[in-house]
Amino acid sequence: MNAVVHPDARPDLYRPGVGRVLVSTWSVGTPERQRAAVEAVRKAWESRPWPDPRLLSYTIYAGTDGDTLLHYSQWTAWEAYLDFVAGHRDDRNGEIDAAVPGIRRIELRPYAPPFRSVALSGEAAGAVPGALVAVEADFEGPDPERQRAWVEAVAAALADDEGHRPAAGGIGAHFHLSVDGTRVLNHSEWVREEDHAAWQAEDAPLSEAWRAVHLHPGLVGSRVRAYAPALSLSAGA
Repeated sequence: MNAVVHPDARPDLYRPGVGRVLVSTWSVGTPERQRAAVEAVRKAWESRPWPDPRLLSYTIYAGTDGDTLLHYSQWTAWEAYLDFVAGHRDDRNGEIDAAVPGIRRIELRPYAPPFRSVALSGEAAGAVPGALVAVEADFEGPDPERQRAWVEAVAAALADDEGHRPAAGGIGAHFHLSVDGTRVLNHSEWVREEDHAAWQAEDAPLSEAWRAVHLHPGLVGSRVRAYAPALSLSAGA
């Protein structure tokens, strides 16, 4: 099997069979190096057989900061990723690093498949996402119940927004819980990054519902980063 490039450069977030989602971040420095790194990944993967049928998809998003790349891969199980590391990762990364020296691989974190999704705007239903806004919320210690409670608080705040702060251009918020119990990733899809920026600009003053999100017990920090779809691969027939 060889790699197939998907034209919309995004994964099927609810693809059957996904047991683990791995999310990692690279820092490459400049927009030119972002593009070069994505192209190097494409060449390294298309020139080799698909490494393992248990890898269901591999997607890259390019940060609007001109520096970061977000990698989102879907696996049947954590053990499948470990087998990939043992037998297939180094030669691919070696080719990529030769093409774009100095890549910093910052973090890799495993998540469960999406725990919950929330539609952001009925008007954008069915639209092709042109932007990913990744919200990472970190908690002071492992607590799966607290992760789920925070997601429910965000869902309640989004529902509260409907009457006075509609998310025009928002498609869906897809919440992933980290396996270690300390982080929630909101994989939020928008038609354009500008749509999210306009919605976020209306965030003052905070509603009581959003205060409950930002002041949630045990929440120690959060980050919001915007990305554009860059590359999505899966195994061919």
